[in-house]
Amino acid sequence: MWQRSVCVGLLALALGYLCVLGPELPPAALRQLSASLLGTLRRARSLEARTVAAWQAAIVRPARGWARVAVGVNACVDVVLSGVKLLEALGLEPSDGKNHAVLNSRQDLREAFAHFMERGAAAERFFSDAEAFRDIARTASEHPAAQLYVGGNAALIGQKLATNPDLKILLCGPVGPKLHELLDDNVVVPPESMQERDEFHLILEYQAGEQWGRVRAPAANRFIFSHDLSNGALNMLEVFVSSLDEFQPDLVVLSGLHMMEGQSKEMRQRRLMEAVASISDIPTDIPIHLELASMTDQDFMSNIMHQVFPLVNSIGLNEQELLFLTQAASGPHASLASWSGIPDVGVVSDILFWILKEHGRTAERASDLTRIHFHTLAYHMLVTVDGHWGNQAAAVAAGARAAGTQACATDTIDTSKVFLKAPLEFVTSHTEAPSKISLNPDEPVVQWHREGISFHFTPVLVCKDPVRTVGLGDAISAEGLFYSEVYPQ
Repeated sequence: MWQRSVCVGLLALALGYLCVLGPELPPAALRQLSASLLGTLRRARSLEARTVAAWQAAIVRPARGWARVAVGVNACVDVVLSGVKLLEALGLEPSDGKNHAVLNSRQDLREAFAHFMERGAAAERFFSDAEAFRDIARTASEHPAAQLYVGGNAALIGQKLATNPDLKILLCGPVGPKLHELLDDNVVVPPESMQERDEFHLILEYQAGEQWGRVRAPAANRFIFSHDLSNGALNMLEVFVSSLDEFQPDLVVLSGLHMMEGQSKEMRQRRLMEAVASISDIPTDIPIHLELASMTDQDFMSNIMHQVFPLVNSIGLNEQELLFLTQAASGPHASLASWSGIPDVGVVSDILFWILKEHGRTAERASDLTRIHFHTLAYHMLVTVDGHWGNQAAAVAAGARAAGTQACATDTIDTSKVFLKAPLEFVTSHTEAPSKISLNPDEPVVQWHREGISFHFTPVLVCKDPVRTVGLGDAISAEGLFYSEVYPQ
């Protein structure tokens, strides 16, 4: 760090000396030397500072923004605390990790937490035993280190969008008294959406390098679990859709389908068919964004792809959801069991391209899907069918900026608290002749095209010591949507 400071100081002195000598030098030589010194000075700044400066120039509001956004349908109160501290408070000893699709006991919780902590991966699970969950939730909420926040993808997206005073937000979901108290004043909750009791979700966080027994977390992340019947049955979906007539939104944001995994297979399939019917009732001139979340049932994921994707204009997802999606539908790179480190950009690009080609709008297909917002720790990608969305360079940069500020709990990015983790070189595909791209921090939003589909890529400035990881994906998607513009068709 001190070497860079000395370098910058010497360059500044040289530039000043050049100004003194300026009258004695030929104009062409003066211009060439000035340009050379300024270029060197720019390069002497950190990669992070150059990225932030470039983002600031790239992030501009769209020509036609949103005025009213309706968000539904999962909402709850998040109880956030250290996973290791809660497991210790519950008297659970460290154990080997094991994945469980559904948690049936404290033993399942212990093994599933260890499984995902060891991988540094986010996950969300349903806890089937109501009484056992209430005991665990009581221990968690009474823990001295516990904090209570707005929770649920819909409520978090609504809360993030509500920070923009130009927007009016409608939130539909199971809103209890504590959640209503926590919501921004700019969020409108229909009376039909209120209920007497809050739904609580337990968010067990861990830090990069944190250890629990033999398990060591390679990255900061969180493990979420709940016994949430209201959100699990999508109880507020019909209320949400019926409220749109009066609210008249410019954009609808939908989330919570993953919560149905806690239902029986028959109940889940019936409710999904009812959800498809309700979503189909939303006027086609109102764009719909679907926010995905962690799932474990491949058949259910495949059903969502085939039945829901064609009804929405945009989806948001992370690396775990993307890999699970291609595995569920035997898409490209489906044989990949898990990511190893930072997800390969070319692999991610291939899967995103396949989703839009197989399930998005084409000349032969009536699907509405034209946009995907992908986010992972090190980078983000916005992929769109040409002719449907604008301002996506600004949108992907804004989403990445939001990741850096929210994780570090700062209003603006503090370059001393973040680092560039994205690959500085990558290929854009592994299934076709790829382009090789070298990342330039002075132009951090990279764009490429493939058969009528545009890709916008930008790195993330990763927080060195994250304060809170919960809701990060929702904040990213909300910010990306805020800066996006949909073209009338």
